[in-house]
Amino acid sequence: MINAAKKTLEEAGEHATDDERSAIESAISEAEEAVKSDDKDAIEAATTKLTEATSGVAQKMYAAQAEAGEAAGEQAGPEDDAVDGDVVDAEFEEVREDDKR
Repeated sequence: MINAAKKTLEEAGEHATDDERSAIESAISEAEEAVKSDDKDAIEAATTKLTEATSGVAQKMYAAQAEAGEAAGEQAGPEDDAVDGDVVDAEFEEVREDDKR
């Protein structure tokens, strides 16, 4: 969980505000301390805080990726239509030599 949060923070780029970055860094520090303490309740609380801190940034990142994917799909649209013109829809039946006897 801690490593995933660190990776999210690295990949966030312009998607994370300074406040979000500091909240994630703080939550990571708290989670690392909780793991060292071996206190189950502290670990669960730190995990919850870390999840809440990273979820907003992750949602922004996924939304940006989806928008980029849709834009790429719109650009690829005309090419797809040209390929569709060469496609023939047909049914066939496989005949084996053993079946002919």
